[in-house]
Amino acid sequence: MPPSPQAAGSTGTTRGPAATLADAALADAAPSVFWLDRPDRPAPRPRLEAPTSADLVVVGGGYTGLWTALLAKEADPGRDVVVVEAGRIGWAASGRNGGFCSASLTHGEANGRERWPAEYEQLHRLGLANLDAIQDTVQRHGIECDFQRTGELTVATAPHQVQWLKEDLGGGTFLDRDAMRAELDSPTYLAGVHTPDETAMVDPARLAWGLAAAAESLGVRIVERTKATGLDRDGAGMRLTTDRGHDLRAARVALGTNAFPSLLRRTRLHTVPVYDYVLMTEPLSAEQLESIGWGSRAGVGDMANQFHYYRLTDDNRILWGGYDAIYHLGRRVRPTKDQRPETFHRLATHFFETFPQLAGLRFSHRWGGAIDTCTRFCAFYGSAHDGRVAYALGYTGLGVGASRFGAAVTLDLLDGADTERTSLQMVREKPLPFPPEPFAYAGIQLTRWALARADENDGRRNAWLRTLDRLGLGFDS
Repeated sequence: MPPSPQAAGSTGTTRGPAATLADAALADAAPSVFWLDRPDRPAPRPRLEAPTSADLVVVGGGYTGLWTALLAKEADPGRDVVVVEAGRIGWAASGRNGGFCSASLTHGEANGRERWPAEYEQLHRLGLANLDAIQDTVQRHGIECDFQRTGELTVATAPHQVQWLKEDLGGGTFLDRDAMRAELDSPTYLAGVHTPDETAMVDPARLAWGLAAAAESLGVRIVERTKATGLDRDGAGMRLTTDRGHDLRAARVALGTNAFPSLLRRTRLHTVPVYDYVLMTEPLSAEQLESIGWGSRAGVGDMANQFHYYRLTDDNRILWGGYDAIYHLGRRVRPTKDQRPETFHRLATHFFETFPQLAGLRFSHRWGGAIDTCTRFCAFYGSAHDGRVAYALGYTGLGVGASRFGAAVTLDLLDGADTERTSLQMVREKPLPFPPEPFAYAGIQLTRWALARADENDGRRNAWLRTLDRLGLGFDS
């Protein structure tokens, strides 16, 4: 299948003026997450200090877990809900992503139509309704997360991508080279598509913090810095062991651990943690912003296999990320992997190749983090222990929006409800798993190499990629 139209920029890696600019721009960039590195971050919540029981225990304080807790409490105010988080609320992927809140549940139209042609229109409708519901929640609960439904710009930076754009507008408006550069000016742009209603920009950490506060206002209990280490049956319910030495007992358990090892071994081969990296600039001056335009403030992405994504913040910084999707042997998630100097320099070089008129702009922050990728590029769902446990995993970079839908599916499964969501083929079937190590690592590295070669060869996919396409397999971030 053609690559998902998700993001942007050139792919040059040779030394040149842009690389020299990158050296200076990165000199003072702080190795910390801009979204989390702010004074309004909520104070730490208590750890689990005693054995606890609840009707529903949610494992994971990211978007999936927070939406699950909030929706559960809204549907049944009498349900006792506890969220247990190993770190801090929103500290992982939910608090360090680019803030693209997409309506897509399928990682783009091409992927959705390829895999579920008979139900794609239904999935598209449900995705738009899901984004509407996120917007409604933000407004009802007064969540201050800079939610703006700007839409998204998909840009072509190579001639073959222009034809791809024309063939797959996805409900957007085609922009030729001049129209695209009038909207956002880069010498690398050959064309673009503006899809105005299917993506919102959000402050990702403040969205997570706001969801947590909204859940607590309804009576949800949240404990932080408490890691769930085991999951076993306990009579008619379930028992979770923790690193605090106290057990959590629940009638039902929802798992939202995503990039981290699942408490259900059966799902562990279905995802791999992939590291994505991001730069944040200092605020642009009025003159710098005028030099590039960007009147719509839409999020931007290109059509390359190795892509960039970028957007403006409320104070006119540019977040610039993507391109390198790094998988480490052994499926390990470690804080030491959050910093990768060679990737930051590559990203900074691409930034100045894309926007040479911003020469002299500096980066204030640099960071990375793990997302969970699966072989079908979008979330999958399931239950275990006779319906006492349910999960949503494998968002592959689109979890900001799709996590609410995943939470709703998780609750349907826990309640044993027959709904439109649970009847979907996309919900009922699971992706093929990745192989065990070292075969997963070898296959992913070969796929990354093949994807890079395709970008260099007018999008032509070699025999390895064509074989993966026939099997419905892939690797993406």
